[in-house]
Amino acid sequence: MHRATDDTRLDGKTHMGHSRMRGFSLIETLIVLSLMMIASGIFFMSLQPALKDTRVTNAYNATLMTMRRAREQAIAERRVYLVTFNNAVTPNRITITQASTGVVTSTITLPTDITFRAEPGIPNTLAATPDHFGTGSPAIDFDQGVAGGAKNVICFNPDGSAQDVNSNTNNGVIYLARTGSLYTSRAITVWGSTGRLRGYRLYPNVAGGSIWRQQ
Repeated sequence: MHRATDDTRLDGKTHMGHSRMRGFSLIETLIVLSLMMIASGIFFMSLQPALKDTRVTNAYNATLMTMRRAREQAIAERRVYLVTFNNAVTPNRITITQASTGVVTSTITLPTDITFRAEPGIPNTLAATPDHFGTGSPAIDFDQGVAGGAKNVICFNPDGSAQDVNSNTNNGVIYLARTGSLYTSRAITVWGSTGRLRGYRLYPNVAGGSIWRQQ
């Protein structure tokens, strides 16, 4: 009888020991999961600025490549191609159109948080703007020094040059940015006589203010 009592007690202790071990393991698991969730949240928050900057960079690259594609098509096919920004139907859209046929050969639309925009605070003097075109406004500022025409359209010719819809040499600049975020600002310039394209990004200036630097 005494042995049976001891065996029963021993079995009870063993059972309780196993229960304690299982309970401790569950607590450990919950702690680890909590730490993983906290770490994931911190990582996600720290990643947000980089993801947003990537979206701006992608929008800038897509705009620049679309303009280059139109120029290259004009040269290769010996035809005039039109690049139109912000058409009447869809803002923040770029289309490439073959002038002689009116066929749209390419279309891109910027991400919803990126717009053709001259963000307040960008350099606004002729000496400080990209390639000294305009004074930092409006966002789509082609046909520099030319009255009339369509300032949101560039005509790339078979010789690579850029003109407006009235056959005037078309110099100008286009800006894009995320609203309220000054240093997401990008710019692309066009030199009409050659059709040369240049890309710029806005940076803080060590001397104060902001400065455009070619990419």
